[in-house]
Amino acid sequence: MKKIFLILFTAVLMTSCEEDIKTNNPSVQGRLENVFWRAIDSKAELFPNGSLVITAKARLQTMTLKVPSKNKGVYVLGQNMNRTASFLFDYEDDTSLFYQTGVTTEDDFQGDGQIEITEYDDVNGTVSGNFRFNAYNVLNNPIGGEILNFNQGVFYKVQVRVVPGD
Repeated sequence: MKKIFLILFTAVLMTSCEEDIKTNNPSVQGRLENVFWRAIDSKAELFPNGSLVITAKARLQTMTLKVPSKNKGVYVLGQNMNRTASFLFDYEDDTSLFYQTGVTTEDDFQGDGQIEITEYDDVNGTVSGNFRFNAYNVLNNPIGGEILNFNQGVFYKVQVRVVPGD
């Protein structure tokens, strides 16, 4: 009887020791206003002019990172419109908040930060890197309004779709 109980106990113990591994590939995540944020969907698009746009979505929020090239390197934000970070809060009551780095007028630069491409994998069609930015609320106050902070941002093995040219 003891042997049967021991065998049954061992069998139950062994079957309950399964590993439930959750992969985080691809992933876009970071700290939005010092609170952990993770996208539930992400994609990247490579355009014929060479620019790369990474889009990450989480429920009613959309973040977009734009750089002029897929090449490895650090792209400084807030100096022109071909290197931007934006964040959209699209609420269910049809109101929105839109934050962006870039240029509001010819000589007015706003926001700051950087996007770093650490790996562009041509074989698998993925892009990885990190980012951080301070973006201004451009819908309600286009010059010097409320600031949104996103730091410790990482995008990892986001699938890239090559957009065909005309």
